[in-house]
Amino acid sequence: MAKRIRKCNLIIDTCCDLPAELVTSFDVDLIRFSFMFGEEEHLDDLGATMSSHDFYERMRRGEQPTTAQVPFNQIIESFERALQSGIPTVYLCFTAALSGTFDTASVAAKELMEKHPGTELYVVDTKLPSVAEGLFVMEAVHQLDRGLTAQEMVAWANEARYYVNGFFTLPDLESLRRGGRIPDMAAVAGAKLDIKPILSYDIDGGLTFHGVARGRKKSIKQLLQNFQDRYIAPGAEGGELVGDVAGEGLNTVFVASADAPKEQEELAEMVLRATENKVALWHAQIGPTIGSHVGPGMIAVVFWGPDRRKHVSLSDRIANAVSGR
Repeated sequence: MAKRIRKCNLIIDTCCDLPAELVTSFDVDLIRFSFMFGEEEHLDDLGATMSSHDFYERMRRGEQPTTAQVPFNQIIESFERALQSGIPTVYLCFTAALSGTFDTASVAAKELMEKHPGTELYVVDTKLPSVAEGLFVMEAVHQLDRGLTAQEMVAWANEARYYVNGFFTLPDLESLRRGGRIPDMAAVAGAKLDIKPILSYDIDGGLTFHGVARGRKKSIKQLLQNFQDRYIAPGAEGGELVGDVAGEGLNTVFVASADAPKEQEELAEMVLRATENKVALWHAQIGPTIGSHVGPGMIAVVFWGPDRRKHVSLSDRIANAVSGR
């Protein structure tokens, strides 16, 4: 594929959880996270060497993977490749609320810019996890091909990230208990009551509870309801079409799962019916970086919607004001 002529380089990472063939078509550099099964190290390469199904099957058999932030040297190597092109570079990074990679990348960028004065190298915290980051990246590539400069890309990213809406549900509370996000007794009580958590992410990119549902089917229906409550249809009053990547007047929506194909397809069909097929619907698999912490069975819907800063709770607004955010 011929190299595209662009005003800046774009670097993304595998936490975007997009299909590998789609990322290949982007013509961007890809920073790969890693995960471990015991002493066995693997690169998160979007399923190229270990399929999503195989990864989650190992978890179902009792293996517990661990993850780590991207090594400093790997980020330096990616940045140096970009610098060789002689044009500015932007790295759209996995949310700093869930990984230290943003901080590492920022240090690496500062070091290289001091070594090469005049270099433009920007690291942007997407404040988005998993396929929410993926939807954001997909539109960023579209904007890049429209001719954005590096500084314009940074300005676009710092605003657009708040318009990516997303919700997901888990089959149980065990993964949240294991990660220390809820007490043991809450997980036990939740299992007895068949409670399924509905989660989202806050404006800083951290995971947050959005509600609960009794039973798996109801939790998936709740995802659909949350989507309908926030989704902005093309042509809606006051609604600007943001995610029209294909240029067909359709917003892009992702339905993703952690190896739950039947329920993923069920939710996808529900989304299509709810929107009268007026969306560009994509399927994705939750990769090992997020999957290591949520386990098999996660279902998610991600889409362009209203500014999430307007939905911040009163208590969060007070906390943000106190901290100067």
